Amino acid sequence: MSDFVNKLYKNQALFYKVFLFVLTSVLIVYLLPKGGKFKYDIPKGKPWQYENLYAPFDFAILKTDEEVSAERQDITKSHIPYYSFDTEKPARVNKDALAEVNNVFPDTVLSVYETIIDDFVTKTVDDIYEFGLLQESDRLNPDQLVYLLKGNEASEVAYRRILKQSQIRGFLSEEISNAGFSSFRTELLEVFFNSVEPNVSFNNQLTQKELESKLNNISYTRGIIEQGSRIIAKGEVVEGNKYNILRSLKAEYESQVWSKTNYNWIIVGYSTLVALALLMLLLFMRKYRMSIFENNVKVTFIFFNIIFMVMLTTLAVSFNIDYVYVVPLCILPLTLKAFFDARLGLFTHVITVLLLGFIVPNSYEYMFLQIIAGIVTILTVSELYKRANLFISVGQITLVYIIAYFAFTVIQEGNIDDMKPEVFLTFLLGGLATLFVQPLIYVYEKIFGMVSDMSLLELSDTNSKLLKELAEKAPGTFHHSLNVANLAEAAANEINANAMLARVGALYHDIGKMYNPTYFTENQTTSVNSHDELSPRESAQIIIEHVIKGIEIAKKNNLPDRVIDFIRTHHGTSTVYYFYMKEKEANENTSSEDFRYPGPIPFSKETAILMMCDSVEAASKSLKEPTAVLIDNFVEKIIDKQMEEGQFLNSNITFKEIQMVKKILKRKLKNIYHLRIEYPE
Repeated sequence: MSDFVNKLYKNQALFYKVFLFVLTSVLIVYLLPKGGKFKYDIPKGKPWQYENLYAPFDFAILKTDEEVSAERQDITKSHIPYYSFDTEKPARVNKDALAEVNNVFPDTVLSVYETIIDDFVTKTVDDIYEFGLLQESDRLNPDQLVYLLKGNEASEVAYRRILKQSQIRGFLSEEISNAGFSSFRTELLEVFFNSVEPNVSFNNQLTQKELESKLNNISYTRGIIEQGSRIIAKGEVVEGNKYNILRSLKAEYESQVWSKTNYNWIIVGYSTLVALALLMLLLFMRKYRMSIFENNVKVTFIFFNIIFMVMLTTLAVSFNIDYVYVVPLCILPLTLKAFFDARLGLFTHVITVLLLGFIVPNSYEYMFLQIIAGIVTILTVSELYKRANLFISVGQITLVYIIAYFAFTVIQEGNIDDMKPEVFLTFLLGGLATLFVQPLIYVYEKIFGMVSDMSLLELSDTNSKLLKELAEKAPGTFHHSLNVANLAEAAANEINANAMLARVGALYHDIGKMYNPTYFTENQTTSVNSHDELSPRESAQIIIEHVIKGIEIAKKNNLPDRVIDFIRTHHGTSTVYYFYMKEKEANENTSSEDFRYPGPIPFSKETAILMMCDSVEAASKSLKEPTAVLIDNFVEKIIDKQMEEGQFLNSNITFKEIQMVKKILKRKLKNIYHLRIEYPE
């Protein structure tokens, strides 16, 4: 039992990776669509390269989007609107009009013509309200039919039969003239204008309800293909009706209700393919990025990003398939490049795009566009912390999307007439969404405890609180750190290491000297040496202690682990040689272990560069009259000694790269000491 527990403990990192691998596979398979996958690509405008295809079952032919859209427009255009007719208003208006007659006409006229005038008014009101009076004109075609709703009954009438408010004066004038009442025109017009009111109004609610009902009843199919019918022969060009039939077969195939057995087999197939894709990613990391593979936090971070992109794409497809390119997939390679390197970012991007091919329609087109965009992203964004670079890269990514989409449309349609301008807008939105990568990287740093170049740029600011404190308490050390940072940055650039990381590590590597600054020669401003009152062993412990103190200060100020690594390793396991030899003069049996730094030795190119630059810069202060030859021998001697002690065994740096670093250090030191040819006086 204890052996099993020990094995479990020793292999817990491996077990975690297996668990993460299985969990990621399950989540991705869960997000994938569960219908069957049509096994043929439909190459529009190209010959059918497969064998003759026969209908495997009965299925309906789907109408094209253009046909459905045209049908909807026809229905909308020919739809008959509803107008509501107020049946109570005519009687009320007639009563009011008769009352107005008594008010408007003088008694002398009424005594003779009251009955005739009342009859005329009643008849005219009836004529006005035969089909009703509409206040506003909708400017419909006069011959268009409309439904006039009286109570629960709707009658079909021509729109021109309904009297409009703007027509009432002309209508009344004509009626008065025809009746022979021209001498009473003014009084009669006053009667009607004081009493007549509109009683017809447009019924928008009922009109829209009827329209929606008709639109919902549109048939999206036309005709049926029977089982066994030949759909297309080998060599036939896929276009027109043939293309629509193949598209209909694909849609029917992928939307079929599968039996439980078939469904299970589909899950098995998806699981196998997803597992293979993720396994390739793990094998790539194990083969070429072992440091990342061994770090479970980094592996988790990579898998999380894949799941995140699959989930975003699934949401976009389920919401509206037209928005699939709004998902900023290029954030994935940008993020991984910021935290790791370009090759891992591109490889992960390709694996993710392959997985997304199961989700999106036109998968070949989608994968081509996204892989090309990912390559452009990796090639164009060199320094993510520079905002201008990111904006330029986003512009290039968007341009690549547009060019590739244009090319695909021309290939498929044979012209540019069917190109959809709204697709270009989705590309633009996707490009703008890519700008979200900077705040996203900040969130990732806080969640996963990693550091990107953007954070390193912030840390390299010498006005930061910690570096200002170092400059105040240990000005000599601060100046030394600046010199080492310049050397380390130049050396890292020469061998293609992370120059920003090397510079930041160099700036903070000696912050532990703030505790006892006067015990370090660069901070001693007087002739009094603080070590004169201490034994060599005590002095050595103070010197060694600056590494431990530096780690404590760094953690207290929340410096990233990648920066703390420089503090921890910049002396490796070397000895404090001066005080060791001084102690040995007094005691021959002195052990060098008592004067040795705790380590560990550098384990990256950047930390190895810092060790070389730190030792060379510090020791160069002892040179009295430096010459070019003296500096060359001096650099060779210091770095060769570090190599003999095995300080660079774990740092993955080659002999060639060490020689390149030596060359840079020699050149920089000669520049610092202003060595030049001596001209004769």
